[in-house]
Amino acid sequence: MYPTVSEILALPVMRQGAPTVVAGASGLSHRVRWVHAAEVADIAHLLRGGELVLTTGIALPDDPEALTRYVDELAGIGAAGIVVELVRHWSHALPPALSAAAERHRLPLITLSRETRFVAVTEAVVGLIVDAQVAELRTAEQVHETFTALTVAGAEPAEVLREVSRASGLPVVLETLAHDVLAYDAGGEAPGELLADWARRSRAVTVSERTAYHDAAGWLVTVVGARGNDWGRLVLLCPEPPAHHHIVIVERAASALAVHRLAARDREGLERHAHRTLLTELLAAPTPPPDLVARATGLGVPLENRQLIGVSVRPGTEVTPAPAMATQEVLRDLAEATSLATRRARVAALVGIVDDTSVRALLSLTPQADTQSVLRRLAKEIHQSPRAVVLAVGTTVGTISQARRSLIEAAHVAQAALRTPGTKPFHRLDDVRLRGLLHLLADDDRVTAFADRELAALIARDTAHGSRLLDTLRHYCEHGGNKSAAAAAAHMSRTAYYQQLARIEQILAVSLDDPESVLSLHVALLALDVRNSG
Repeated sequence: MYPTVSEILALPVMRQGAPTVVAGASGLSHRVRWVHAAEVADIAHLLRGGELVLTTGIALPDDPEALTRYVDELAGIGAAGIVVELVRHWSHALPPALSAAAERHRLPLITLSRETRFVAVTEAVVGLIVDAQVAELRTAEQVHETFTALTVAGAEPAEVLREVSRASGLPVVLETLAHDVLAYDAGGEAPGELLADWARRSRAVTVSERTAYHDAAGWLVTVVGARGNDWGRLVLLCPEPPAHHHIVIVERAASALAVHRLAARDREGLERHAHRTLLTELLAAPTPPPDLVARATGLGVPLENRQLIGVSVRPGTEVTPAPAMATQEVLRDLAEATSLATRRARVAALVGIVDDTSVRALLSLTPQADTQSVLRRLAKEIHQSPRAVVLAVGTTVGTISQARRSLIEAAHVAQAALRTPGTKPFHRLDDVRLRGLLHLLADDDRVTAFADRELAALIARDTAHGSRLLDTLRHYCEHGGNKSAAAAAAHMSRTAYYQQLARIEQILAVSLDDPESVLSLHVALLALDVRNSG
């Protein structure tokens, strides 16, 4: 905001006085807050620092010690420099003591060999300062307007960081308090170099204030958070100490990011709750509540005269019941990711968590929409999440009364798909084949009775003797009756494996050479797996 001593020396009014730097040239970058003409030696106690002192020297002493003290006092209060006119007191050169003291303090000491109107110098410098202040205020106002507009528009963090980099011309990084990078804008630099070993570098940068510059790292850091809940840091990489408008930029950007997080959390929290309520009511009974359609329409998801598709999104691995809090956190993140994916894919949908294993969604498509194209687009968005997920879809239906069946079918397909090899973007019932059918029939007592009847004797034997004959049979069925391959999968010698197969035939009173017997046992094993997973 303030001009330097060297910039003031370049002014026409100063050049007319033929200025010469006689000492303290290394301090010419000092910023000048004000210009003060003074003809007394004990002026220091009247100053506040940052002043460029103008004097004719007429009232200054010739005593070396007094001159040294004069300079020491000015340097002590942080004066920017001293300008002495060589006309009235000293006409050719300054006393050595004055120059030596100024050099020792790196305090610029300038002589003017011609008579100079100090009032004109003051006016010119004050004009520079005022112009700089006005420009700084205009810049701050523009920054304020820009980031206010971003905040009101609900701009994503990437948009906010893009504006920070554009306005400052510098790279910027948004990180968590644990030093994980959330977003960044490299500002034209190589991202690899910007983020290389980021966590270690960031941990070394600690600041005591909410916004501060770390000289060693060249980082301008400001804390991001609101309501006493700080959650991140915004880092602007500045090789030089930042200008004032850079500080304004990062602080306004931090405010925009904090407001965005609060608004997104509140909005998504209420939206997810409303969606979950509707999905739960839809799944609770074969006949949906009479006002469900109107409530869904109010949430922007019309359900009449639409193509409705049930969707289930599960984490890519089985979720164990033990870490309940961790599981719920995973599902909440997955619900937000699924909701974001539906918006990006431009699909109206109810999205919510209705159990402890998956996220459910009911897609609402126009009658003219190409369901396959929509599902591929949605799958692409969902699979951009860093977490591996399984996406399953139910049958496309045309009425709200059939939507429950599509949602239930999708959940069964997702459960079956967890154990079905493949890398499909999304799974349907025909992709999981027999296992999917058994999932649909999982609650049928006849299927349970069939599995118990086929395998009860073998399960009892394993329980009583601690054997693993059930696993032996599973390997045999999964490898289509290929005994050598099954033995290798079981990590057993063929001789030992053949002996266990013979024991299974004896216990179950069947022949494993009979294809129908093997088929019945395989179906029973799959039904048992479905029941256990449920």
